[in-house]
Amino acid sequence: MPNLPYPNLIRAAVLVLVANGPASGQQVGSLDPKPLPPLADPTDPSTPAKELFGRKSDPAPLAARTIGFYSRGCLAGGRPIAVNGPSWQVMRVSRNRYWGHPALIAFLERFARKVPMVSNWPGVLVGDLSQPRGGPMITGHASHQIGLDADLWLTPMPARELSRREREEMTAVNVVRSDRLDVDSAKWTSDHLAVIKAAAQDRAVQRIFVNAAIKKAICRDATGDRSWLAKVRPYYGHDYHFHVRLACPAGEDACRDQDPVTSGEGCDASLAHWFTDSVLHPKPGPYRPKPAMTMAALPAECRTVLSTR
Repeated sequence: MPNLPYPNLIRAAVLVLVANGPASGQQVGSLDPKPLPPLADPTDPSTPAKELFGRKSDPAPLAARTIGFYSRGCLAGGRPIAVNGPSWQVMRVSRNRYWGHPALIAFLERFARKVPMVSNWPGVLVGDLSQPRGGPMITGHASHQIGLDADLWLTPMPARELSRREREEMTAVNVVRSDRLDVDSAKWTSDHLAVIKAAAQDRAVQRIFVNAAIKKAICRDATGDRSWLAKVRPYYGHDYHFHVRLACPAGEDACRDQDPVTSGEGCDASLAHWFTDSVLHPKPGPYRPKPAMTMAALPAECRTVLSTR
């Protein structure tokens, strides 16, 4: 997540939401995607890294490895998740963002198979993972760069195969109330809680990001063992989907983990702060967007990931 002073973090997040819409993952895909035009000079050191990684349509043919941090890195030897599985379907296929480290693909497959056992959902709808070689994306995400992040829709998979048009154009369900203070009781169900709990209880999962209203509902509704609540963290957006982040795979020294989650359930004053007026309705203020990340800002190994054929 961004490392900014708190007031600037609020303004930055709001500007991102304004630029990308209330849920950038809901932007429709394309039934006839076109390749991006070639860059005039891809070797120019000032070229944004997102323009380089966004033009790679296949994975780097290297041993699978995560390199760098979730919001500043790349992915070697990425694997795609199958577009159709026994209990999952990939959405927005035209984005070509259904790639991940083998650990992420393995997690998604076992988690999706568990979903029908803990809920009434036939399966899950899978949103963005990473690009074939990871790295920064031209639109939509600051993280998702090293193949360990996945967005999962808060809409159950239907008990049929979706058409290509549906995958590109249908919208996920927004379970957050319009005033942002709680979930919408007409849309939030015990199945949502069960599905998020199943993901959080997986040992490979480090964090799950949800809208603060969803965290509030989970704090209120979870029963029995609540130790998994510590992994569920409130963050801006995330009202149509929840974001799963895995810890760095064992033995991958080039991968940089996020700090461990703090102890406790996260249902105390730290959650209440997300519902204060200054957070829900931040005043506009001066904010200068950071310059686009170049290859110089990424780990040196990402040059090899980018160039290997």
